[in-house]
Amino acid sequence: METNIQEKKYDRLPLEISGLGGWLILVQIGLYLTIVVILGQLFLYSFPIFGSETWELLTSPESEYYHPLWAPMIVFETVYNIAFVLFCGLILFHFYGKRKIVPRLMIIFYGASLAIGIVDLILMYQIPALLEMEDGSSLRDTIRSAIVCAVWIPYFIKSRRVRNTFIR
Repeated sequence: METNIQEKKYDRLPLEISGLGGWLILVQIGLYLTIVVILGQLFLYSFPIFGSETWELLTSPESEYYHPLWAPMIVFETVYNIAFVLFCGLILFHFYGKRKIVPRLMIIFYGASLAIGIVDLILMYQIPALLEMEDGSSLRDTIRSAIVCAVWIPYFIKSRRVRNTFIR
């Protein structure tokens, strides 16, 4: 008898909700914005460091601004950002193909973003010059990333739309 009541309750729900609409629109916007923001950071900050006197100033032991973590941190951030742009492109490719792997890729995307943000924050706090310039924005970004994980990872695990959309 109880299963009959549950079945009737679920009969009223739209079982076939699917497609790239709903909350998935925000996910798409977020992926595109991530690509634009990271490419901006790469071309405005990361790439110019490698071809300028700034690299020598930060990585040369004779410089007053030298710290042994500058080079690994700059390289780490640049490689990470390039990889993340490529990963976003891969996700979008599978996203529009409605591939079954998309929920896993999104969980990896959000989790990796948080993990890398934490590693970057720890590295940043090891370099005195960066610590002096820190205005709290890096910590806020890490907290924001944790909130994003707390919202979107469960969405990609539990959402009926996600389950019905990414099936190929």
